[in-house]
Amino acid sequence: MNLLRFFFASALLVCTTFLYAQKYVGGDLSLLTKYENQGAKYKDKDGNTINDLLVYVKQQGWNTIRVRLFVDPVKGQAITDAANKKEVVQDIAYVKELGKRIKDNGLYFLLDFHYSDTYADPGKQWTPEDWQSLNDTELQQKIYDYTLNCLQELNDAGATPDFIQTGNEISYGMLWGAQGTNANRCYTNSNATNWTRFINLLKQAGKACREACPDAKIIIHSERAAAPNVLIDFFDSMKSAELDYDIIGLSYYPYFHGKLTVLANALNTLENKNYGKQVQIVETGYPSKWAVPGTTEAVDYAYSVDGQKQFITDLIDMLSEHPLVNGLSWWWAEANAYGCTGNLKEGWYNAGLFDNSNGCALNALYEMKSFLGESTGIGSPAINSANDDACYTISGSRLTGKPASTKGIFISNGRKLMVK
Repeated sequence: MNLLRFFFASALLVCTTFLYAQKYVGGDLSLLTKYENQGAKYKDKDGNTINDLLVYVKQQGWNTIRVRLFVDPVKGQAITDAANKKEVVQDIAYVKELGKRIKDNGLYFLLDFHYSDTYADPGKQWTPEDWQSLNDTELQQKIYDYTLNCLQELNDAGATPDFIQTGNEISYGMLWGAQGTNANRCYTNSNATNWTRFINLLKQAGKACREACPDAKIIIHSERAAAPNVLIDFFDSMKSAELDYDIIGLSYYPYFHGKLTVLANALNTLENKNYGKQVQIVETGYPSKWAVPGTTEAVDYAYSVDGQKQFITDLIDMLSEHPLVNGLSWWWAEANAYGCTGNLKEGWYNAGLFDNSNGCALNALYEMKSFLGESTGIGSPAINSANDDACYTISGSRLTGKPASTKGIFISNGRKLMVK
C-alpha cells in the first residue's frame, strides 16, 4: 500500500509539474533595430502608433524574443545574394544593444549563433572567413573561445541569454569551410569522421555556454521536420555522443515542409524516441498576401490576413496535443517596409506580422499568446469536473476525442490520463 501511495504521489507531482510548466512564445525580431533606424512605422491593428515594439508585443502576451548573431556580417554581405544581404547586419555590438532592450523589458532572450558571416541553413554552413585557415583542432578551440567571449560580452552588457542555439538549422553539420565546400558535410549514415568533427564542435560550443551562462538552456536546431528518418538519425547521433543540451529546436514552414500533419508526425516520432528533451518550434511563419518566393509545397490556407491567422490558430491547437513542446517563435515577425527610407523598404517578404503597406499589426500577432493556454487553464471548473467527459491537454486545450497514438499526459473526468 505504501508503494502505491508513493507511486500516486509521484505521478501527481509529475502531473502538477507539467500542468504549470513554463511556456515561451514570441518571435525572431533580429532586424528590429535596423527597421527602426530606417524609419519603419509600427502600428497596432487599429492604426494607432506603436512607440516601442518590444513593449507592445509583451502587452500582447509575448514573453520571448529571438535574435541571430553573425561572426562578421560585413564579410558575410560579400558572399550573400543581393536579396538577403541587407539583412545580414547582426554583429555582437548590434546584438548586445538589442539583447539589453529585450532583457530590460522583462522578456526572455533567445540567442541564435549562426557560426558564420552570413545566413547558415541546411545548404549554407560556411565557416567565417577569418576561421577558414584553422585545422579541426584549432577550430574547436576557436568556437569555444568565440562563444565564451560573446556570452561574456552579453553578460557584461546586461543582455544574458535565457536560451542559446549553438548553430542554426545544423541538420547536416556546420562550419563546412569556405563557400562551396562539400568535404565536411554530415549526411545520414555518411562519413563517421565528419560526424565526430561536428559533434566535437558542438561540445565545445556547449561547454562555453555552460561556463558563461549556466542557467541558460541550450537548443540544438534542425529543420528536417519533413524527413523524420533524417531527424531521428541526427538526434540519435547526439544521444550516442552524450551531447549536453536541453531542447530540440525545429523549423516549420508549411510552404516548405508540408501540411500540419507533417509536423505532427515529426513530433510523434520525437516523442516515441523519448530523448528526454523538450521541443521548441524556434521558426515558423505564413504569408498574409502572396506565396513566399521558393515555395515548394501545397498549402491549406489562403494567402491572406485571415489565412495567416487560421494557420497559427491551427498550429497552436495541434501543438497543444504535444506536451513536450514548450516554445513557439514566429520568424522575421518585425518585417515592415512602411515608412522605411533605406534598403528594407522593398517589403518583398509578406510572412511577417505587419502589413508592409500601412504598418498595421496583423491578426496572427494577437493569436500567438494562445499558445500559453492561459484562457483555458487546467484549473478551470469545467475541466476538473468529474462530469466533464471531454479530454484536455495539460495546457487546457479541449481535444476532439480521446488521445490515441499521441503520447503524453492528458486530463479526463478530472483525472490524469497518461498515454505511453
